[in-house]
Amino acid sequence: MIDLPVRRLGLGEPGDAELTRSVAVEAPVSVEVGGIGYAVMMATPADLGDYAVGFALSEGLVATADQISRIDAHAIEGGWALRIWLPPERNAVALERARRRVSESSCGLCGIENIEEVLRPLPPVTARIATDRTAIANALMALPDHQPLGRATGAAHAAAFCSPAGAIELAREDVGRHNALDKLIGAMARAGIDPASGFILLSARCSYELVEKTVRAGCPMLVTISAPTSLAVERAADAGLTLVALARTDAALIVGDPHGMIA
Repeated sequence: MIDLPVRRLGLGEPGDAELTRSVAVEAPVSVEVGGIGYAVMMATPADLGDYAVGFALSEGLVATADQISRIDAHAIEGGWALRIWLPPERNAVALERARRRVSESSCGLCGIENIEEVLRPLPPVTARIATDRTAIANALMALPDHQPLGRATGAAHAAAFCSPAGAIELAREDVGRHNALDKLIGAMARAGIDPASGFILLSARCSYELVEKTVRAGCPMLVTISAPTSLAVERAADAGLTLVALARTDAALIVGDPHGMIA
C-alpha cells in the first residue's frame, strides 16, 4: 500500500483537515504462461507466487502445484509481469486453454462458444466436513485480524481458509475478490493444506466464478459476507457445494446445504 495526502471535507459532520490516507495498490499484472501472454489482471502485487499457483490451478493449466516448473515475478513499466513456466506436456494444455479462453469485455461474456464454456459441468463436490453456526461465527469474528490491508485502506477483499471449528488457518488479500481467492488457493497448495478439510470464507459478493474456483479446489463449503447471484446459486447446487451467504456476526443465510454439513 501507499500513503496518499488527502483533505477531509466536512459534510454532515464539520471539521476540514489535511490527512494522510493509506491506499491499496492496484496494478496491471500480465500473466504469461510458457512465454505466451495469457491474461492481464488488475491485482495487488503482493503474494504473486501464491497467485501464480492459484491462477494456474483455477484455470486448469495444472492439476497440482508441483506441475509448475518455475515462477518469475518482475516489476515492469506500468505494472508487473508474472511468468509461469510449465513442462512441455502442460504447455500444450495452456496453449489450448488460451485459445478457448472466455473473452472478457465491458459487457461481460461474449459468444455462444464462450457461454457453453461458462456453463460446462463442474466436478461434483465429494468432500464432507462437520461444522455448525458457532464455527461460522468464530470465523467471521476472527476475519478482521487477518485483513491488515483491508483495515488500513478499506479497499481490499480477503479470502480465508477455516477449519471445521472456524479457526482461520490461512488468509490472503487483494483488491480483486477473484485474485484474493486465487492467492489463497495457491498458498494452500504450497503449504500442503487440503481444501477438503475445511471451508472458505470470503469478504465479497458471491459470484459464479468464486463458486467455481471453490469447487475446483475441492473445498466442500463456501461462506460469503455478501449476497450471491442467481448463477452462483445454480452452480453451487449443481456441484453439491454447501453455500452460506450474507454471513454477518448476527445471522447468515444457508443458501444450500445438500449434504447436511451444518449442524
